[in-house]
Amino acid sequence: MLVLCGFAFSNYYNKVKLALMEKLIPFEEELIWTGKPAFEAGSPLGKVPFLKTPQGIISESDVILEYLEQQYPDVPLIPRDHFQAAKVREINTYLNLHLELSARSIYPEAFFKRPVSEEVKASAQKNLKRFIPVLNELAAYTPYIAGDQFTIADCSAIVHFPLISLATKLIYGEDMLAATPAKEYSDRMKKMPSMIKINEDRKANQVLLMEKLAPKPA
Repeated sequence: MLVLCGFAFSNYYNKVKLALMEKLIPFEEELIWTGKPAFEAGSPLGKVPFLKTPQGIISESDVILEYLEQQYPDVPLIPRDHFQAAKVREINTYLNLHLELSARSIYPEAFFKRPVSEEVKASAQKNLKRFIPVLNELAAYTPYIAGDQFTIADCSAIVHFPLISLATKLIYGEDMLAATPAKEYSDRMKKMPSMIKINEDRKANQVLLMEKLAPKPA
């Protein structure tokens, strides 16, 4: 049995969880926080998510997705055509490396009341203004982000877009995805049964996370 380790507030954890659910792969979940708990459980850098398999532990969300694709091919999340597969990976890379990583720098202030500098905010805003139009040129949204097949790129987009929308609204006073096809796409995708379940689990886990991060009494 596969065991997905991490916590349900993490968008990268939910990215892997969504792939497992959509590929109809049986799995269990184990709540493990980042840092020392994850490191002691076998994550090389103390990061989540990581996946316990019968052969050993796999870390890094995209590596996990590739493993799942090769080990469980019955419900593919990457097209068989090599060019189309490359385009899916291209969109997935833009989502993770450019959009989400840019927005992540403002998450501490947006979600955890931990101020970030004006320079960080300005840099993130500049990058997002550059990368969002590029992504939307690559994306299809017909109805999925790379075309008519649900793919690993959707696993990233569906969990990243809501956080980017909310973070930019809280920090800059505007949802930077609101006027793009990503907004309508997100509204559609959140109605998927798997995403309804994931969002329920995320909200429940958020309560635990806030308790964990709350200042301890003196």
